[in-house]
Amino acid sequence: MNALLQVVLVVWVNLRTVPQRLGASLAAMVGVAGVVAVMVAVLSIGEGFRQTLATTGDDATVIVLRGGTDTEMNSVLTLDSTRIIADAPGILRVDGAPVASSELFVIVDLAKKATGTDANVPLRGVQELAFEVRPRVRIVAGRRFEPGRNEVIVGIGAVEAFSGLDIGNELKFGNGIWTVVGHFSAAGTLPESELWADAKVVGPAYMRGEIFQSVYARLESAEAFQPFKDALTSDPRLDVKVEREAEYYAGQSRYITVLVQTLGLLVAVVMGLGALFGAFNTMYSAVAARTREIATLRAIGFGAGPVVISVLAESLLLASVGAVVGAAGAYVAFNGFRAATINWDTFSQVTFGFAVTPELMLLGIVYALILGTIGGLFPAIRAARLPVATALRAL
Repeated sequence: MNALLQVVLVVWVNLRTVPQRLGASLAAMVGVAGVVAVMVAVLSIGEGFRQTLATTGDDATVIVLRGGTDTEMNSVLTLDSTRIIADAPGILRVDGAPVASSELFVIVDLAKKATGTDANVPLRGVQELAFEVRPRVRIVAGRRFEPGRNEVIVGIGAVEAFSGLDIGNELKFGNGIWTVVGHFSAAGTLPESELWADAKVVGPAYMRGEIFQSVYARLESAEAFQPFKDALTSDPRLDVKVEREAEYYAGQSRYITVLVQTLGLLVAVVMGLGALFGAFNTMYSAVAARTREIATLRAIGFGAGPVVISVLAESLLLASVGAVVGAAGAYVAFNGFRAATINWDTFSQVTFGFAVTPELMLLGIVYALILGTIGGLFPAIRAARLPVATALRAL
């Protein structure tokens, strides 16, 4: 109890003197806050991109591609193949019609609003039941495109990121002029980055004939996936690859997510070194300012342990306050911020929102506490080793 009481008393006295070193303390807190804010903000880019792709689709929605391909860009399916796929067991039916959509995926050039530079934006040719396959897609302005006409609807992410996509605008791509007739949302998922049009019109516009690239289908239940996959992969008329839509897009997010996470951690380490030197300077200054106080405490019987703990407590307090401020600042400034980046699997733009999650904020706070511990440890050891006799001569 005596040792514990010593710790409590010394820590209390030390923390009460922090306002006397306000300038240096604020510098240390600002440095830590900056490190945490930048670290969390950068990592939120990768997390936002991952969430956009990983939450696209569900276990009851599947995508069928040509065997041996990983993306729609490289896939080719004939009209006969798409009909066989649509007739496979396990697909949900509405009024006797399979809830499936044979689709095309092409790239069109649009200008980014932020920079005016050209960007590859996906144009998806879909069939009528595409809206039943993806029930989260909702028209939020205008109307759906009419079958057989050169009309497009645009995801709200694309509307925010790219120019010329207001309702009523005309766009020139393929071999025709297309009119924007509606905007749609998709609960923050990948389709919000796309333009949709009738596949029967997109095909001839890009001279695709009766060729498609993928079939999206909604199953009767998630449990129907394996029988559906087995039926298609064992059919000698087909050479196809079958995946759940959610798994397909989650796989596409891995490269960007790992890249951004690596970059974010590298930036955090580099900036953390600067914050660490700031912490060293602050805590060494604190020890120097408390030389007489520490010497007096040691002279009247206080041990070295409470002195070490008191210095570490101050360092961790400053790091904690800076971490909370930095994490909160990153959340306010960046959570939900919309941006666009390239999906390297399709070489097309994906719009997404930064996602400052509780896990990222906690990671930033833990990192700050590590910096605070290291930054206070050596000054704490110096304080504990301070010769009492030498220090008392300054009294």
